[in-house]
Amino acid sequence: MGFFSWFRHDPSKDDIETAKKISLHEEEDRRAREQIEITRAKEISTLALADQKQDGKRILEESKEKGISKQVDVKQDVQQHPNTTSMETFKGKEQINHSKDDVEEDVVNPPPSICIGGKSEIRDGIPENPQCLCCFHCHKPIATHEVLKKGKFHVDCYKEHRHPTCYVCKQKIPSTEEGIKYNKHPFWKKKYCPCHDNDGTAKCCSCERLEESFGTKYVMLADGRWLCRECMEYAVMDTDECHELHVEIREFFEGLFFKVDKEFPLLLVEKQALNKAEEEEKIDYHRAAVTRGLCMSEEQPVTSIKRRPRIGPNNQLTEMVTETQRVTGCEVTGILILYGFPRLLTGYILAHEMMHAWLRLNGYKNLKLELEEGLCQALGLRWLESRTFASTDAAAASVASSSSSPAPPAVTTSKKSDEWSDFEKKFVEFCIYQIKEDDSPVYGHGFKQVYQMMVSNNYSLKGTLKEIVSVSKATPDSKF
Repeated sequence: MGFFSWFRHDPSKDDIETAKKISLHEEEDRRAREQIEITRAKEISTLALADQKQDGKRILEESKEKGISKQVDVKQDVQQHPNTTSMETFKGKEQINHSKDDVEEDVVNPPPSICIGGKSEIRDGIPENPQCLCCFHCHKPIATHEVLKKGKFHVDCYKEHRHPTCYVCKQKIPSTEEGIKYNKHPFWKKKYCPCHDNDGTAKCCSCERLEESFGTKYVMLADGRWLCRECMEYAVMDTDECHELHVEIREFFEGLFFKVDKEFPLLLVEKQALNKAEEEEKIDYHRAAVTRGLCMSEEQPVTSIKRRPRIGPNNQLTEMVTETQRVTGCEVTGILILYGFPRLLTGYILAHEMMHAWLRLNGYKNLKLELEEGLCQALGLRWLESRTFASTDAAAASVASSSSSPAPPAVTTSKKSDEWSDFEKKFVEFCIYQIKEDDSPVYGHGFKQVYQMMVSNNYSLKGTLKEIVSVSKATPDSKF
């Protein structure tokens, strides 16, 4: 993942020169083999085309000779039968010419058509190179006879492109005086009628997709949030289910040389309990965004989810068991996260809040707000990106830290990315997209500032943190 590749090597100059020479020879051999294959393919193609033309000429000459012989026969017939009318003779000639044309059309094969890229033939109207002729709408191969004058579209795709169908109600999006107006999620790219944002259509609190009218119905959580069935399948629903993930995140931080020594509770809660705790913490800048997690420093009672609920009538969850406990401590009293999110989203939120906890436990209490949140976003992103690797050896010692300590053992995870479902692979892309493309003044702009600092510090977390401290002292905190 590009700018979060932390680990750096320092081979000797001799090793580098040797590697360059080996790489140069391999590249020359590859190019030579490719040139030989290209030359051989051209020779075969040229010979085949020459044979094809020669056969066509030979057959054409034979057909012409047959045509001439037939015309001679007609003249002889006229001489032998002088009573034959000129019209009958004309009909005979016309039939002979027509016969010659048929022979030419049936026998002579024109040279094959070449696709737009100029590298492959077009067979049965479809280019062998799929990148040469694909529909602008669905990006699937398109036959040459299907190409419309208005662009490369399938007929049905062009209709959908010009007048799209709402993926929610399955109806054509209505036209207005200003034309066809529709909304489209920036990541999922699905188009829908603008009215569905305000007509009560269920929206998943995790992936942000709207419920389709004729699809699987969404599930309503006890606190009024909606969850689609795909997110529901991977949801973490109670505090006990989150224990393994809590341990994994702590190991991840230890691998980055940011070990969190203090033990404190991690609780999954409903939206009402999280909002109440946020008020007790006297946090007001979260109002500009949806609060999904909280690192607490105040002593207060918290009601958490003790046992996961069941799906009851009308897709509502029932039989959920909660318990109330008082969290106490010093700098960090606990971390709260909304229940019901998929494991990947829950882990990202936990990594974000765990960075807040590490900063407080290590005395970083007066950082500039957007820079602290940006740094926490960067740690959440780093954890998500580490999950996308098939192996997890990059999760440990992946930071080019200023510390000279040896890297701790690699972090083990419960599930590798090559074992993920298609939805999980797409969902982690969605979570990463949300972090990188966020334009909110605190989380979005803060992340972009911290990223620039990481680039200037060669992706060293400790170097970046040092610069954040320096900037926080030099400039007053922003007000939101």
